[in-house]
Amino acid sequence: MKTFLHVGCGPVRKEQTTNAFNTPEWNALRFDIDEKANPDIVGTMLDMSAVADASVDAVFSSHNIEHLYPHEVMVALAEFKRVLKDDGFVVIVCPDLQSACALIAEDKLTEPAYTSAAGPITPLDILYGHRLQMAHGNLYMAHRCGFTQRVLAGTLDEAGFPAVACMRRPSHFDLRAVASKAELSEEDIRALAATHFPE
Repeated sequence: MKTFLHVGCGPVRKEQTTNAFNTPEWNALRFDIDEKANPDIVGTMLDMSAVADASVDAVFSSHNIEHLYPHEVMVALAEFKRVLKDDGFVVIVCPDLQSACALIAEDKLTEPAYTSAAGPITPLDILYGHRLQMAHGNLYMAHRCGFTQRVLAGTLDEAGFPAVACMRRPSHFDLRAVASKAELSEEDIRALAATHFPE
């Protein structure tokens, strides 16, 4: 069985990650900064020392890296890369600022862009973090940086991932990226992405 490290898992379980991870072949190791999420490991993306070098087959990080300050992103990506086996890969999901800013340009900063399980989400929430959860004391939800598709792909490349595939989902206001620790052909990284990106 392969293991993926579910970084910033919150209450989410394997079934809510990707279709490819939600199979009997994969085991989820849950990692979160918040003890209330009942993770297997408590820690931060900036110090994942509780996870051994080259010990997991994949890292899944959904809506986490935007909570870091810009100068911390490379530290977190270095930690992701460190814990991956040589043939491992990372799957990242984060907000798409380009989609949010298109609504802001229409003066819709505080109008709902979409409705999530947590309620209506506005461009203001996409930019700075979910206001309702922060108002209830969960300041872990604050956003401190952000990405467009080009910037996310470039950041993963700069972090030393030799193969990267990235996509925008404007209707969902999110970005998805897959990046491998080893060299992969464009055909192979696209095939890997296809198993983890929604249709």
